[in-house]
Amino acid sequence: MPEPTTGAVRGTDGTDGTDGTDGTDSTNGVGHLSGTDRIGDPGDRESADAGVLMVVGIGADGWAGLSPVAREAIEFAEVLMGSARQLGLVPDGRAEQVAWSSPLSESLPGLLATHQDRRICVLASGDPTFHGIGTTLARLLGAGAVRVIPHPSSVSLACARLGWPQDQVQVISLVGRPLELVQPQIQPGRRLVVLSWGAHTPAEVAAALTQRGYGASALTVLEQLGSPNERVRTSRADQWDHEVDALNVIGVLCEADPAAPLLPTSPGLPDSAYESDGQLTKREVRAVTLSRLAPVPGQLLWDVGGGAGSIAIEWSRHHPSCRAVAIERDPDRAKRLERNAVNLGVSVRTVVGRAPQALADLEAPDAVFVGGGATVAGMIDTCWAALRPGGRLVVNGVTLETEALIAKWYAELGGDLVRLSVQRASPVGGLTGWRPAMPVTIWSVTK
Repeated sequence: MPEPTTGAVRGTDGTDGTDGTDGTDSTNGVGHLSGTDRIGDPGDRESADAGVLMVVGIGADGWAGLSPVAREAIEFAEVLMGSARQLGLVPDGRAEQVAWSSPLSESLPGLLATHQDRRICVLASGDPTFHGIGTTLARLLGAGAVRVIPHPSSVSLACARLGWPQDQVQVISLVGRPLELVQPQIQPGRRLVVLSWGAHTPAEVAAALTQRGYGASALTVLEQLGSPNERVRTSRADQWDHEVDALNVIGVLCEADPAAPLLPTSPGLPDSAYESDGQLTKREVRAVTLSRLAPVPGQLLWDVGGGAGSIAIEWSRHHPSCRAVAIERDPDRAKRLERNAVNLGVSVRTVVGRAPQALADLEAPDAVFVGGGATVAGMIDTCWAALRPGGRLVVNGVTLETEALIAKWYAELGGDLVRLSVQRASPVGGLTGWRPAMPVTIWSVTK
């Protein structure tokens, strides 16, 4: 479970702040010791572990909760690294104890280099490969140079207490991250496990649920999981009013109030979900546009001419690892875009400037949407040149000038060209008729 620290780098397995990875690092190849992997002879052990950094997961139950092989790894170490709290959970031994300094992301390579000729054991909270320092060490040193002895994560302990299937919960880390990340996951009947940043997090989550129209949700706070001081309390989100320990994890069974808006993570949110001055890709057009952009976890979108930010925001809501940069020349619109992103629970980087000049120093994208300014000299050339291989370019147009430009590029590069016309039912006197919106031409092409 998370413990507040002053460090800039924090773990995200609901425990100590020791890493700050975003959960997207690969953990394949990181060694795990089972209880049958003990090496009995000290000489054999020294030979087997030469040059291998040991990482031991430890829970709130401390030394008593460690397996024999985990204890042996700690006892065999010459240098024991971890947070001050973690180091306090193990008995004093022969190893030199080194507490993490802040920020860990900057100090870790130097710490490892200082002790590179000694046997190092790193203490980590819970499962070190679950958003933890185990993946950071494997990335820095190589998987073959790291051996991990995991402990049950706070998520597995929470699910065990709640009786929830671990493979059917959505885990959200708020350790060093904004509260708004909860928003896309608040859906009817959804089970959430939220990794707290401290004692203040449960009240903030309860308030977010209530504001979103999910005040009837069952909110369970699990404190000091696995320790003698473990405590579990449940109430409705809109009735939560308790002081809690800083080491806590939150379980939420989402229950929507009758009037709560449905805001799924699929493309095509209601237009009313956005604050806008009229520069908004409308719901139906947005859904078709995003289907052409084809959001893929971990990929980056450029939203050129961001407007209200709806394309960038719904791309980002597709998956927590989807990233987006919105380029908007108008400062007021850029601020409005940022508010929309916060309200809908995603992080969108906003660049205030004129494209294509403002695109010069950006990371190469996997997809580009040009929703405004397509006729600016060099706009499509720049976007196409910047795309990674396999990247998608989507350009929308409503004017004859933009359509003419799209036709030229379509003739040169091919792709898919569609024209979308939407009509809405509207009062006509005392009757009802169809009121058409401006048709939109959508050109999409893959590099």
